[in-house]
Amino acid sequence: MPDFESERDFLVDSLVRRGYVVSQEVEKAMRRVPREEFVPAQLRDDAYVDTPLPIGDGQTISAPHMVAIMAEKLDLRPALKVLEIGAGSGYHAAVCAELVAPDGHIYTVERISSLASFAENNLKKTGYGNLVTVIFADGTKGLPEHAPFDRIFVAAGAPDIPKPLTDQLADGGKLLIPVGGRFYQDLIKVERKGGKLVKEGLGGCVFVPLIGEHGY
Repeated sequence: MPDFESERDFLVDSLVRRGYVVSQEVEKAMRRVPREEFVPAQLRDDAYVDTPLPIGDGQTISAPHMVAIMAEKLDLRPALKVLEIGAGSGYHAAVCAELVAPDGHIYTVERISSLASFAENNLKKTGYGNLVTVIFADGTKGLPEHAPFDRIFVAAGAPDIPKPLTDQLADGGKLLIPVGGRFYQDLIKVERKGGKLVKEGLGGCVFVPLIGEHGY
C-alpha cells in the first residue's frame, strides 16, 4: 500500500522549494487534504504526481502546483464566502475550505451531473461537506442567489471574463480566471475596487474549456 501521507508531504515540500507554496496557511491546507480521495480509484497511486489527472467526462483534476498558485493568489482567509466554477472532483474546493474554515463557505458549481455527484461524495467522505456546497448548474452564470462573493475562481479556460461573475464580486473581492483559447490561457486576477475592476495577468496556464452560456 502506498504511504499517501509521506507522498503528500514530499509533494508539498517540492511545491515550497519551487516557490508555488509561499504562505504557511496554504502549506498547511495542502498537507491536510488527501488528494488520493479525489481521483478515480485506478489513479490513486498517481495522486501525488504534480500533474493534472483525468476524472472522467473529458475533465481533469488540476495539477497541485496550479491549485497552490490559485490558493495563494486568492488570498483566502477565514470567514470568506467563495464561489468556484468547475467543481471537478472537489479537491480544489477542499483546499480552499481549509483556508476559509471554520466560518467561511465554498459554493462550487459543476455543469456535469456525474462529476457534481463525485465531488459531493468526495467532500463528504473527507469531512468537508459542511464547508462546501456543490451545485449542478451552468457556472458561467455564477450563483446570483448567494452573491456577492468575497472570492471567485474559475477552474476552466474562458474566451473572456463572464460578466455575471464580475457582477457577483463583492467590493474588495478578487476573481481568478484563465482567459484565452481552448488549449492555452493566461491566468487573470480581477479585483473590484469601488466601481472599478482592476485586472492583472499572472502568467500562462492550461485548463479545459469553460462551457456554458457565457463561455464556449
